[in-house]
Amino acid sequence: MDGALPLQEAGRHGHVGGSSNLQAQNDGRTPPMQDNLPAASAEPRTLLLNDRDNVIVAVDGLAPGAVARGVTASSRIPRGHKMAIAKIAKGEPVLKFGQIIGFATEDIAPGEHVHTQNCGFAAFERDYAFCQDAKPEPLLPPEARATFQGFRRSNGRAGTRNYIGIISSVNCSATVVRFIAEEVKRSGLLDDYPTIDGVIPLVHGTGCGIDYNGETFEILKRTTWGYACNPNMAGVLVVGLGCEGFQIARMKEAYGITESDTFRTMTIQETGGTKKTIEAGVDAIRSMLPIAAKARRETIPASELMVALQCGGSDGYSGITANAALGLATDILVRHGGTGVLAETPEIYGAEHLLTRRAATREVGEKLVEIIQWWEDYTARARMSMDNNPSPGNKAGGLTTILEKSLGAAAKGGSTTLNAVYRYAEPITAKGFVFMDTPGYDPVSATGQVAGGCNIVCFTTGRGSAYGCKPSPSIKLATNSTVYHHMIDDMDINCGDILDGVPLEAKAQEIFETILRVASGERSKSELLGYGDAEYVPWQIGATM
Repeated sequence: MDGALPLQEAGRHGHVGGSSNLQAQNDGRTPPMQDNLPAASAEPRTLLLNDRDNVIVAVDGLAPGAVARGVTASSRIPRGHKMAIAKIAKGEPVLKFGQIIGFATEDIAPGEHVHTQNCGFAAFERDYAFCQDAKPEPLLPPEARATFQGFRRSNGRAGTRNYIGIISSVNCSATVVRFIAEEVKRSGLLDDYPTIDGVIPLVHGTGCGIDYNGETFEILKRTTWGYACNPNMAGVLVVGLGCEGFQIARMKEAYGITESDTFRTMTIQETGGTKKTIEAGVDAIRSMLPIAAKARRETIPASELMVALQCGGSDGYSGITANAALGLATDILVRHGGTGVLAETPEIYGAEHLLTRRAATREVGEKLVEIIQWWEDYTARARMSMDNNPSPGNKAGGLTTILEKSLGAAAKGGSTTLNAVYRYAEPITAKGFVFMDTPGYDPVSATGQVAGGCNIVCFTTGRGSAYGCKPSPSIKLATNSTVYHHMIDDMDINCGDILDGVPLEAKAQEIFETILRVASGERSKSELLGYGDAEYVPWQIGATM
């Protein structure tokens, strides 16, 4: 299967069978959450994504007895799910995108619904073919590159928002952090500073009961300082209790941090308790506001954009519509000199060989494989399986195994060279397409990407994930039109119309232009709803003592 087309190519060259029109969904009414069953005289629409595939994807739901591509459905096939178009003997691979997505756990006859009841996960050898498909990506000349209206920081980096953050060092200071932010909002201090997007309380549930010299401490240290340094932050206050394992002083020493007008720290114990810390925190924010308010948007090249590529609540359409289109948008961003950051290591598991082939150097590819092997050991020690992902919602949407989910998730990374691989929350310095090791759990994953420097997020969803990401705005891309219309207040872009014939390239351009507008200050749907305060979730790997 190693010669299979890249996923975007598979999507472009896949074959759509049956009627060419979905039920109209642009008449202003919310369509029902049910299968679109076409008239008996029309063949239901299906997708054959690669000529080597032995399954097709149902675009329209198939009723028992429905005929698609000369094969009669023997049972109901929901939208986004798979039907066998050839006999698959027990133990033989199930192929989608021209790649292995699982193995038949029993004999499967043509016309059968292929899902968890007859298709299972199993590990198999993959040819990593390091650097085989890597090629220099020609950049557009500077004068031809897109621009956005952003905030240029004193260190040269560019922000898309202008926030002040209050970060807890430990769960014990989380309540005080929230009280400080609430008091600032209640007091009306922000009314005189319209160029400041807000004050964010960023709290978490760890920071103590950890190994002072262990991996959890290092990750929390990187994450805290990464958020403080994110270019969307104009000022930061870090608040601790004082006796916790994660000592603020130790973080400052490690990074050579000195306090300034826009970076302050304090602990509840040293300041004199809850009330005095709230008062001192509000005073610290009050002094930062005039400085943060001096920032003004200016024209900045798109090469300063660092986009976190996320997917959550995936379904059977994710790798065909939204993820594939976002991958092409990532290619556009890379041509303009920007950076696209793929993450969620468990959700590229089984598709990593498609990334190692694109590695700029063998060292980059081997680092990715090393991380994959770490995850295999990590899940084994926890008596789990890498196939624990997909979630129940993913499976209801048509995804059967992690191999299938990963092939679709990896599509967000486009087709350009993989220039670097980063550990969780490490500062991202390379341009172009890069990868960061994170869990698949969206809040934890995106927290690492923002700590690495991402100033905007693109988040695809097929089931309707409710998510936002302060300080970096999150753009939501629906994989199907039903979810887009049903959750119209949450979704920014409908990628479901790709199934109606909208070219992937046109959708990719729409995504790229939306990125530029949101980066310039246009509010995404999740921002308008107020999401983002509760999605700061640093990864905790080690034992809690």
